[in-house]
Amino acid sequence: MKFILAFLLSACVVSAHDVVIYGGTSAGVIAAVQAKKMGKSVVIVCPDKHLGGLSSGGLGWTDTGEKAVIGGLSREFYHRVWQHYQKTEAWRWQKPEEYGNKGQGTPAIDGEQRTMWIFEPRVAERVFEDFVREYKIPVHRSEWLDRAKGVKKKGARITSITMLSGKTYTGKMFIDATYEGDLMAAAGIEYHVGREAKSQYDEQWAGVQTGVLHHRHHFGVLKEKISPYVVPGDPASGVLPRISAKPPGEYGAADKGVQAYCFRMCLTDVPENRVPFPKPEGYDPKQYELLLRIFNAGWRETFHKFDPIPNRKTDTNNHGPMSTDNIGYNHDYPDASYERRREIIKEHETYQKGWLYFIANDPRVPADVQEKMKQWGLPKDEFTDNGNWSHQLYIREARRMIGKYVMTENELLKKRPTPEPVGMGSYAIDSHNIQRYITPEGYVQNEGDIGVSTKGPYSISYGALVPKPGQCDNLLVPVCVSSSHIAYGSVRMEPVFMILGQSAATAACFAIDDNVSVQNVAYDKLRARLLADKQILEGTGMPGIVCAAHQAKLTGEWQASGTYQHDQNKDKGAKSARFELKVPGDGLYEVRLAYVPNRNRATNVPVAIESADGATTVRVNQRETPPLDDKTVSLGKFRFTAAKPAVVTISNEGTDGYVIIQAVQLLPAK
Repeated sequence: MKFILAFLLSACVVSAHDVVIYGGTSAGVIAAVQAKKMGKSVVIVCPDKHLGGLSSGGLGWTDTGEKAVIGGLSREFYHRVWQHYQKTEAWRWQKPEEYGNKGQGTPAIDGEQRTMWIFEPRVAERVFEDFVREYKIPVHRSEWLDRAKGVKKKGARITSITMLSGKTYTGKMFIDATYEGDLMAAAGIEYHVGREAKSQYDEQWAGVQTGVLHHRHHFGVLKEKISPYVVPGDPASGVLPRISAKPPGEYGAADKGVQAYCFRMCLTDVPENRVPFPKPEGYDPKQYELLLRIFNAGWRETFHKFDPIPNRKTDTNNHGPMSTDNIGYNHDYPDASYERRREIIKEHETYQKGWLYFIANDPRVPADVQEKMKQWGLPKDEFTDNGNWSHQLYIREARRMIGKYVMTENELLKKRPTPEPVGMGSYAIDSHNIQRYITPEGYVQNEGDIGVSTKGPYSISYGALVPKPGQCDNLLVPVCVSSSHIAYGSVRMEPVFMILGQSAATAACFAIDDNVSVQNVAYDKLRARLLADKQILEGTGMPGIVCAAHQAKLTGEWQASGTYQHDQNKDKGAKSARFELKVPGDGLYEVRLAYVPNRNRATNVPVAIESADGATTVRVNQRETPPLDDKTVSLGKFRFTAAKPAVVTISNEGTDGYVIIQAVQLLPAK
């Protein structure tokens, strides 16, 4: 009887706050911090046990794009990560000098706000827990929204949300910080799942992308074509597992496909900290017959995305024709019931653990691959309450709100201006594959992978965070933002979610103060506060005078890739990029070059500087990490005059590898 009475009392508990945040993702935590800093009472209510979403769930090799446009509390998160790794005790399995300066900024750009962009999952989780502890933010965990009848509205305003536990939360403002957009959908807000047609928003890269092969996640990278049939070349023998026999759809057409999910795996090769890959329940080696054919075709890129994070661990991501992405097994996830979602998550876990176990143990796997895989395992000191396996599936895309303003590739590519910016993104337009199908010629192929440069940072509109007028006056959505599938492929990065979480909370606080709907928050007031809080809203985010690659005058064909362009390592001597920068007054300026290093870059890139004192050529080794921060190297100090543009020209003449162009920066010098 006492138990029943206690249950009934707990089910009647009503928690009242100014701002109610549903979702414990990185965006949710940052939104809560910002609301508290602005003097509002706030609560995080979430299905999660662990805070931080993907940022603490294995995605430690941060997808940043232009780091200079990451400001505010998002940047503070990475600063706190940097602070952690300054402690000797942080380096248990590796000496800091062995790891080097990977992912770290320097005082030259960051000043006191030094950053670390690469980190272990448990470190990220500790930072998020520190945030809520320091700001005394209540977090109600393992609370699942009653999606059927838990959202109460009065007119166009949410008055309360109720969990399956019976707990009810009232608030003046609500923020949906989930990856799925469950609160948004339950509140009756218009949203979209799947890909839009090219014609809907006039987007070049929208819709089904048959014949488009970006990155190296397709079968075109193999030396031979792969038959999808059990008996190669015999359709009557049946189709191998993990291949769809359905037509892929017409190029450019809309569909309900969702880009593939996976777990961002944290692995280690330290014997004392390593757990051998377990054989998952339900393991079926037949699920990986296609992978055997890929190996037999000579493919050897299994370990190309075992990206190193501190303490001899990895953030391991999908790479190749059949990797950790569970292609085609998530299309019903966004709108699925909780029970069905759990089934999908479990299927992904079984597939991915089985993928590891298969490579490490099946005798048919090539010996060179198997021997290397056996060196890896799950880390004993990560995800200790979940069998050392990530607690968060990578929900790369689910629902997307159709809000007051829809972000599309046109804004990302700067074909039209973005109104009322509240943050910036810069990562490439990046969609993972959506389906694996059989071509008309009878071979297997992946479809949906997109990798298109945004040609520099872009602004994100406040209108993308709020519903259309009249649908809901007091809800903001910083994760399932209003955008097309193509635009979301870039927006969906964890630093951006934190940026938008801060901006959403700022707007929520002003909506309370001014007693207006979120759609009617005074933008000038919002903008002033965001800038005061060190958010970056437009431009490159880099100090000084900057000319990005997309603004340069190009000779020859340059290939866009992520935040930079390259010469394809072809036509040496025939390609150049001329950067012209106008200085405000005569004087001495330091010239800096931004580029992304890699072992395939040229070691002798000629960079010509035309100054008031004449022409000078400096050669840059683009295999080396730029020493000033993550991306710039000083070319020296030169005199320029306001009467004539400063000119910096990069060419590929006589170079011994790929030549990268990203940006040229001028800073006043003494």
